[in-house]
Amino acid sequence: MSKSINRVMKEKGTEFKPLIYICAPFSGNVERNIKNAVKLAELAYQKGCIPLTPHLLFPFMDDDNKKHLKDAMFMDIIFLGKCQELWVLGDTITEGMEKEIQVAMQRRQTIKHFNNDFLEVAYESDDLFI
Repeated sequence: MSKSINRVMKEKGTEFKPLIYICAPFSGNVERNIKNAVKLAELAYQKGCIPLTPHLLFPFMDDDNKKHLKDAMFMDIIFLGKCQELWVLGDTITEGMEKEIQVAMQRRQTIKHFNNDFLEVAYESDDLFI
């Protein structure tokens, strides 16, 4: 976490609400996957965080369009850079999720993993899904 975020956390105390990037499958069963991402976002909200759920940001983009996929991933990585934590949902890691996880690891962002029952599970960061 950056020095400025640490400073804000100290100044704001319990008023500080971290921005959480929701990292969950999208492709495949899109309707179910969106519902699951929303459930994880709701959990983040209930825990006093501000969830950022990319699944909901670009409904006009076509998952089958390569330019849209590339543009969405570019924007997602920009959004991820604004977040304090990355929350990963489930055991299925898509290509896009893998990229988000790798970027978060390089940036030394906090990464939390939640199983399909939305329970946080521990992991070894060196073995993180990849």
